Formats: sequence, C-alpha cells, structure tokens
Amino acid sequence: MATRLPSAPPILPGLAYIRPLGSGGFADVFLYEQDMPRRNVAVKVLPSDVRDPDLRRMFNAEADVLAHLSAHPSIVTVYQAGISAEGRPYIVMEFCPGSLAQRYRIERIPVAEVLTIGVKMAGALESAHRAGLAHRDVKPSNILITTFGAPVLADFGISSSLVQAGSDGVLAMSIPWSAPEVVSEQTAGTVASEVWSLGATVYSLLAGHSPFEKRDRSQNSREQLRRRIERASYTEIPRADVPGSLQAVLGRAMNRDPTRRYESARAFAEALREVQTELGITPTTLEVPEDEWSAASRPVEFGDSTLRGPARSTLDRVSRRKTHDSGVAGLARDEDSQLTGPEPTGSRTVAWIVGSVVAVAVAAVATVVTLLLTGVL
Repeated sequence: MATRLPSAPPILPGLAYIRPLGSGGFADVFLYEQDMPRRNVAVKVLPSDVRDPDLRRMFNAEADVLAHLSAHPSIVTVYQAGISAEGRPYIVMEFCPGSLAQRYRIERIPVAEVLTIGVKMAGALESAHRAGLAHRDVKPSNILITTFGAPVLADFGISSSLVQAGSDGVLAMSIPWSAPEVVSEQTAGTVASEVWSLGATVYSLLAGHSPFEKRDRSQNSREQLRRRIERASYTEIPRADVPGSLQAVLGRAMNRDPTRRYESARAFAEALREVQTELGITPTTLEVPEDEWSAASRPVEFGDSTLRGPARSTLDRVSRRKTHDSGVAGLARDEDSQLTGPEPTGSRTVAWIVGSVVAVAVAAVATVVTLLLTGVL
C-alpha cells in the first residue's frame, strides 16, 4: 500500500504552526505553539480529504477516551478538540518530545528503567480497563516521553469498549506485539490480550527487538511473524542482568493460553513490583483509580461519526492579529467570544479631556471652601 503524503497543517485559532511531527494511517500530527497559555502542543488532525465516517468515528472516540483518562499521570493529556475552518476535526494534546519507538533498538535500556515503565503502563491500562475501555495497540512507539522524562501511553485511535473489542468484527493490530488470539482473529481485544501486548512491549525494551523477530530481516514478514506468534513459545531474553524472576513474569504474561496469563494489568504490575523489590529497587507507585471511581462524563459513544466540537467558520481574525501588537482585539478569537476590544483612539482622547476639565473644577471648588473656612475670604 502506498504511503500517504502528509496533509497541509490547518489554520487554528490561538495556535501558530511550527512543524510536522509525523503521519499515521489516518491522521497527521503537527507541532504548534499555543498563544494563551504559551506552550508547545501536538495537534492531531484528519486529512482534508477524509470523508469516511469510520475514520471520523475513530477520531471522535480517541478524543473522548482521552478526555476520560488523560488525568492519569501515565496517559498523554488532551487539552481541547474542535473543527478547523476547512472542516477538519483536530485534537490538541500535550507535546511529548520523545518516544520509545526506536530507542530500544539502538540502546541497552537498564532493567530498572524498563521495570518502572512497565509498572506505569500497567497502571494506565488498568485505569482504562476499569473505565470499560481497551487500548488495543500497546507497543513501544505508543509510549511517549514527556518534557519531564516521564513515560505516557498515547494513541488511542483504535481503542474501543471492552465489550465491543471482544465481540465485534473490527480488527486492528500491530502484529509484533499482538496476542495469538488477536493475530488469529478470534477476538479484537480483551484484558488478557492487552496483558500480552504489554508483556511483549516490556520484552522488546529489554531484548532490543520484538519477541518473535529474527536477526535475518528477510524472515520477519507480517505472515511469518503471525505464524510464530500463533505458535507462541517464550524465548528467554539473552541478558545476564535480566533475573530469572523477570523472565518468569514475562513468560506468564505472554502465555499462549489467555486463561494462564495475569488476570489483570494490575496483577501484572504487582508482579513487576515484586521483581523490583527483589533487585533492591524501590517499587514504582502503582497509580490506579479507587474501586468506587467511575468516569466523570457519560460513556464513550464509539459509533458516533458526526463532526463535533467548536467549529471555526472564518479566518478573518488572522489579519487583525497581524495589525495589533497588543490589546484584546489583537487576539485570534472564536466567533462566539464575549471579549471586546479597546475603544477607538478618538473616543479615548475625548474622555481624557473631559476628565481633566472635571478634575480642575473640583480642585478649584475645594480651594475656595478651604479659604472660607479659615477666614481668609
């Protein structure tokens, strides 16, 4: 399939385009600078020619899922979403300057760091699962690194409800990190398959390659990887600093039989924390919601393909912004903004003159009263 060329960046209110960040299967991501508050943000936007309701449905779902979950410290933060003047849906998110997409292939990541990442991602997944949501695409490239060096889970573009993921016919996968039952199309995703994907991700960060890759790249076609995963047999990571206990944890998380894996992302995280304790590492805090927690807003509607969010109908504010260096009128504002600009220069001048005359008159009256009271007059 031919690679899709990235679309042109949209003109967005209050955001100044900087450069492209990347393109995926159905969306582009650009770096913008937000005017107020001032910060860099990542903007994910659908191409201008997209009319497919399924793509709009996925885009809406990603925005809504992030709105449910982005308060979690290990899930990328969403700031806003809307529709550009050209009719393109967009999501404004936290800008993360790094990712684990290639680092594990070129660098030997310390075991302690990998364990920390594993626990944090397990906490993020457990939180999603408790909200009834499945990510369905856990892999190294979807773990971003914030400006503070913290890992966060991103790209919920093919997420779904756990009920839908287990029963509908929609399949989407990244083969090297997908569970055998997903690869064989028995399910689109479950808690057990997400545990597998996270286990395969942790394995990759330690091994420097995905679990079933061969050194000879000619043997790593999609179909060859699919067959190896379906026969799934755990191969230990050839690193002396990876303890046997961690090999066992990963072996269980990636068991071919879903019923023999950890029953939840939380259970997988607890197993990783036990390895940390064994190695003399302070266990990473497992951040999951309380049992009584529920989503603050209504459940995500995964079938919604409508264009939602504030739409910017015109771009005439752009020229105004260039002609005003300061003042509210210089801001690029949405059409429904209640802010008003400064008064015309002539009005300000008249008001100043009237005010000055009144002030002089008041001062003169005060002087006369003082003289009367003191007997001078």
